Amino acid sequence: MGDANEATESSQRTWSISAWCVAAAFGAYFCMYAFRKPFTAAEFADVTAWGLAYKPLLVIAQVLGYTLSKFVGIKVVSETPPHRRAVFLLGLIGCAQVALVLFALTPAPWNMLWLFLNGLPLGMVFGLVIGFLEGRRQTEALTAGLCTSFIVADGATKSVGAWLLTVGISEFWMPATTGLLFAAPLLLFTWMLSRIPQPSAQDVAARSERGPMDRADRRAFFWRYATGLTLLVLVYLLVTILRSVRADFAPEIWRGLLSTSAAPEVFALSETVVALGVLLLTGSMVLIQDNRRAFFTGLGLAAGGIALVLLSLAGLEAGAFSPFGFVVAYGIGLYVPYIAVHTTIFERLIAMTRDRGTIGYLMYLADSFGYLGYVAVLLARTAGAGMDEFLGFFLKLSWMIALACLVLLVPCWRYFAGHPATKRAVTSAAKGAT
Repeated sequence: MGDANEATESSQRTWSISAWCVAAAFGAYFCMYAFRKPFTAAEFADVTAWGLAYKPLLVIAQVLGYTLSKFVGIKVVSETPPHRRAVFLLGLIGCAQVALVLFALTPAPWNMLWLFLNGLPLGMVFGLVIGFLEGRRQTEALTAGLCTSFIVADGATKSVGAWLLTVGISEFWMPATTGLLFAAPLLLFTWMLSRIPQPSAQDVAARSERGPMDRADRRAFFWRYATGLTLLVLVYLLVTILRSVRADFAPEIWRGLLSTSAAPEVFALSETVVALGVLLLTGSMVLIQDNRRAFFTGLGLAAGGIALVLLSLAGLEAGAFSPFGFVVAYGIGLYVPYIAVHTTIFERLIAMTRDRGTIGYLMYLADSFGYLGYVAVLLARTAGAGMDEFLGFFLKLSWMIALACLVLLVPCWRYFAGHPATKRAVTSAAKGAT
């Protein structure tokens, strides 16, 4: 009877910690988006710079800072000790808010420098937050909860920004004002993050111990799986391009679909539906205990998401999808592979091989090249054309990238299926079963 009570208490404690983790991580990263994305709700249609549209230049400036931050984060995030994460997180977001205030005070187009400096600290926030969640038996569910924050927050903070514009806040002061509204909740959720306990002994046994990685650790991990990681990073790069274009130019995409500007609430509504669908699909991976099976199921889930993107594109051309239905179906299909990398593929690769590694290192390796690719697309698009007919550009880009991702996933699957470390994982599991 005593053992049963202890088991019940342990289970309740596990669920309580998990709920706390999800609330803290979701809330903290949601608030970060209020310092990063609201400016994209404005169109800055009356401003040009050097004969070019102003908004794409702003997006490029911020993404350049964000991209540089990802490369810096490969080292910084992977080496940051757990007890310094919360304070470091607040310092980074504080710097980003100062940059938004200076963006409002500096005349255009020179103020785009401050958006570069806004993106520079924010790119490291995700790695700090996910560091609180990895290496646990519930990691997929926890990180799925975290990742829904940047789906929902992307739309919600745009809606807040769009609302502030309707009440008379200027396009230049709107980003800093939005950040100020989320400052108090950010402090609360960051404190919650700081109270999360380290993974238990059972977590370590199931998923392997996680700790800071030095340069030698990072180099050894990469070269051991170089071919497979390169293919994964290429897929992630392509998905990141589509995800970023869809997020940063949502008003232009909606206008192309509706032939008029979308209402402020449509951004939050569509992304909430997307988030629920993605959370259900990716969070359910926690039910698969075998790490190897979960890893390959994650790759299969990614391929299924890409297939849904292609289906939504074909359905829109055939008239089978309404604008809202297309945005939701496309969003679910696009975010499933994007989130599966965050929640399952990298987590289970480390757990399956038992190599010294962290999700933070692998995510920043992938993110750095992903955002670099996005910058290249933005530069090519801005140099080649203005913002007219943006929907046509977006749909063509989507077809090309989705097809390329499906092609790349095939050799990626084959590489990991034949790698000695994954075969050894099968042998170990078989021995454990006997």
